[in-house]
Parts: sequence; structure tokens; C-alpha cells
Amino acid sequence: MICLGGTRTVAMALLAVALTAACGPISEGHHPPGSSHATASGPAGEELPLANIAVRDGRVAPPPGRLEVKVGERVSLSVTSDRADEVHVHGFDVGGKLVPGKPLTVTFVADRTGVFEVETHESGLLLTQLAVR
Repeated sequence: MICLGGTRTVAMALLAVALTAACGPISEGHHPPGSSHATASGPAGEELPLANIAVRDGRVAPPPGRLEVKVGERVSLSVTSDRADEVHVHGFDVGGKLVPGKPLTVTFVADRTGVFEVETHESGLLLTQLAVR
């Protein structure tokens, strides 16, 4: 006699294992959360979470990861691109226009919690995610 409850339990367990195994890095170069960016000194010596991001030939360097900050913290993002585009930080509605070869620095206060994408609008590239806790 086969117990359907047991079969269902085994099937659910196998599905859970398969889904967990599939949740690896996006790519070999993908940075785990909190490790893709550094800090810099801001006004009066305060440290600002800083992302130095470059876009060249349609590729993002370093590969998109997460910049983790505390709510209320000032954030500075510096983006340089080899073509004209626009940078946008979702959820904060800040950004600016990219001029080829010239760094664009966007500085703002992370005043709400959540995970927010930073992307280019013309090319639709994900630059990083901002995780505010």
C-alpha cells in the first residue's frame, strides 16, 4: 500500500533541494551581498558607502552585487560609462546623466528600508542593488 501523504512529502523535499541548489551566484563573477563595494570619506571625515562602477562595452564592472547600508546613512555612487546614458536609483528617485568618460557621482541619504536597484535607463543594465536595513 502506498501512502499518498508520504509520496507528497518526498516530492516536496526533492523540490526544495532542487530549488535550493539552483539559487547559486548569478555568474562566476557575481559578488555576494556586502562584498562588492568599499567606503570613502565624506564631509567631516564621515565614511560613506561607495560604489565605484564602470560600464564599458555594455558590461558592468565590478559585476552587480549589493551595497549594504543602514537606514539614515549617506550613500555615494560613482558611475563612469563609455557611452551616454542615465543612472537611476529606484526608490529614491535620484540619478543623473552619464557623459562618456566622465564620472557621475550621486550622493543621497538612504532614508527608507528595502532593496533598491541602481540601473542605467538607456541600456537597461543593473549596476548594483542597494540594501538598506
